[in-house]
Amino acid sequence: MDSNPLLTLPYESAFADLGVDYYDEVTPASFPKHILRFRNDALLPKIGLSAEAVSDRNFIEAFGQFQSKQADHYSPFLALRYHGYQFHSYNPFLGDGRGFLHGQVRGDDGKLYDFGTKGSGPTPYSRGGDGKLTLKGGVREVLASEALNSLGVNTSRTLSLIETGEALHRGDEPSPTRSSVMVRFSLSHIRFGTFERLHYIKRPDLAKSLLDHVIEIYYPHLLSIETEQERYGQWFIELSKRLATLVAQWMTAGFCHAVLNTDNMSITGESFDYGPFAFIEEYDPRFTAAYFDYSGLYCYGNQPSACYWNLEKLAVALDGVVEAAVLEPGLAQYQPKYAEVYCDRFLKQLGFTTDAARQLGSGEVRELISQTLTLLERTHVGYHDFFSTLTQQFTFDWQTDSTHILQTTLERSDPQAAEQLSQWRSLYQHALIRLPKDTMTSVQQCLKAANPEIVLHRPKIEAVWELITEEDNWQPFYTLLEAIRNPMTA
Repeated sequence: MDSNPLLTLPYESAFADLGVDYYDEVTPASFPKHILRFRNDALLPKIGLSAEAVSDRNFIEAFGQFQSKQADHYSPFLALRYHGYQFHSYNPFLGDGRGFLHGQVRGDDGKLYDFGTKGSGPTPYSRGGDGKLTLKGGVREVLASEALNSLGVNTSRTLSLIETGEALHRGDEPSPTRSSVMVRFSLSHIRFGTFERLHYIKRPDLAKSLLDHVIEIYYPHLLSIETEQERYGQWFIELSKRLATLVAQWMTAGFCHAVLNTDNMSITGESFDYGPFAFIEEYDPRFTAAYFDYSGLYCYGNQPSACYWNLEKLAVALDGVVEAAVLEPGLAQYQPKYAEVYCDRFLKQLGFTTDAARQLGSGEVRELISQTLTLLERTHVGYHDFFSTLTQQFTFDWQTDSTHILQTTLERSDPQAAEQLSQWRSLYQHALIRLPKDTMTSVQQCLKAANPEIVLHRPKIEAVWELITEEDNWQPFYTLLEAIRNPMTA
């Protein structure tokens, strides 16, 4: 029998080598059925494999049946220990409750990547649950991670999704519902909550070992900083900037994560764990994606402040390892970095490249962005529709005649909306005039590169899921998947 290339990868034990204070070894569940519904062939070259070299059966053996990895050294399955603030309430009873760290593999880029399961059965942290994942939950996470990746968001990816043949009962889905097991591909599964647990149990020695590990594996360029506290401070600055960048990417993409608890914050600044997420349809800062977020704590508009709050809590958890004053510069750089990335991405959606945006004054940039958001909120036009329409109606004479900017849209608008749009396009043209006349081609190209035609709104997901439920018809899922992977205007 040929060996399975997914099981013979050169697995590393970087996290396992930290010791048993950080995890529990676990045994995967056995499933009555294994149907491979999704395999992410685009990720295989990252770990030195080709799609042709890996069969569907290989995926099932490795990530559905969880056959033993044939590593050079012991490579167990690890349920990670962590705590976290959930909706601002501290929960010391968390941990990997329906998944585990399957293995770690060095990519062709030299980075260490995690395979992490979701829905692989109970662990010591399941709190009475079955540790399983609904098939709909798996479908949604595949779509979310692929959509965000195509929009330039720093995100984990989904490596595989296997339907497992069980009937699950859930309070938030029509039950019984179908089951699945998923494997996530990410840089790390270490969370803010991993450090919070160590602070809670008063083990700064373990927290220091973990922080040293994080820097060695994920921020190795900082190892050249000889002074320990200075090294820790620089790490926190970089983490803060990564997190600010991520949130700015969410916001400009119109994405609401929905559950921004500290156990859902990665120490690499990646987005992961997609539950009741949603892409906004209209610009509404108060939009809340999770039905159980009664106060709107994690609504779309609160995401920047929510993640800053989480960063503050991580700083508290590092007490006893890093001096408080050393962490202050990291906290101070969060908001400026967020504003920088948000402005850059938003201006690109309006057609201004980074170089072109430098022609505008900071006050002009703030006014243009502010008035664009005001227009969107007051007219209730679709958030993504606005930018897509701007792209489709582009003409090269926008610099010389503002009446040509969104002319078709204005003609179809009611009087109040038409007045607001007329005011906005005068402001927009004023910004375009600041650009050299030979740059309108780059404006058009920038619009096309920044604005998707296809957006993963909830009705699209529900339409796909309905056909899977009623007819076991997966073709619309694959069609939607292909569309969101290539969403930009042609």
